[in-house]
Amino acid sequence: MSEYIVRPARSADIVGIRDLLQPMVERRVLLGKDLAVLYGAVQEFVVAEAEGELIACGALHAFWEDLGEVRTLMVREDWLHHGVGGAIVGRLEDNARELGLSRLFCLTFETVFFGRRGYTPIGEQVVDPDVYSQLLRSGDAGVEEFLDLAHVKPNTLGNTRMLKRLN
Repeated sequence: MSEYIVRPARSADIVGIRDLLQPMVERRVLLGKDLAVLYGAVQEFVVAEAEGELIACGALHAFWEDLGEVRTLMVREDWLHHGVGGAIVGRLEDNARELGLSRLFCLTFETVFFGRRGYTPIGEQVVDPDVYSQLLRSGDAGVEEFLDLAHVKPNTLGNTRMLKRLN
């Protein structure tokens, strides 16, 4: 395998990010996102690139003053088990610290991967009732999954809600 770099995504990467995600969307592991949504979130994404090709991506979405989500994490199949996913998550955690976030949430099937990085399963509400009521107004699907709302349950079946406290 050649070397890779992890860098912030650029608008020119969005079609490549969508193409990277597509196999998992087709398998119903990830929810599909319209190009307009991806372009609107370009600043949340980091990508890994090798020889000019995108091999991985991930995004950091801020929920609240101290809380964010690692979302849309994907590594191209031929690059699995080469440290790329860990490098993406590490960069997203650094970005979270720069934003002043102290907790990161993920909704994942990859509990071993995230567990090795300090994420632990959560079940109960992890924000106070006032924050919860304000988050209800966000209209963001990831926030709704975090809040474990009934109408998103079909999207989250089999996933584990995990949280990490950043130092």
